[in-house]
Amino acid sequence: MAATMNLILLQDVEDLGLAGDSVHVAPGFGRNYLIPRGLAAPASAVALRQLEAKKAEIEAKRKADLEAAQALAAKISEMTVEIHMQASDDGHLFGSVTERLVCEAYAEKGITIEYQRVRMDKHIRSLGEYTLNIKLHQDVIAAGKINIVRA
Repeated sequence: MAATMNLILLQDVEDLGLAGDSVHVAPGFGRNYLIPRGLAAPASAVALRQLEAKKAEIEAKRKADLEAAQALAAKISEMTVEIHMQASDDGHLFGSVTERLVCEAYAEKGITIEYQRVRMDKHIRSLGEYTLNIKLHQDVIAAGKINIVRA
């Protein structure tokens, strides 16, 4: 059996747990990623007391993050973003549209999205309209519309 480390999450960590959860993780993940970034602390009575003191603050932040994500999702679903690409006569792109290109197109419209949050099954390689899922929050997924046009 592999060794694990017991930690208490101080902040929500996607695909791991919510703030206040006790989790078992690989020692390297805990020591090298979670603890240095302030996302978790070793499970102890002191860490539990610190967490109890911050519980109201954590709940308020969680609620604010959810409301901001819902507002951003509504804004994203109302707009269509155009991406200009070089293409052949039959509509195949010279290159492909990646998550980073999608984020850059949204950034030009004033919406900042981390490229890791854009969900694409595969990169787009032809002209046309597409709908992408953008995971803004663990409970909020926006449907972003993009239109790939010839440059």
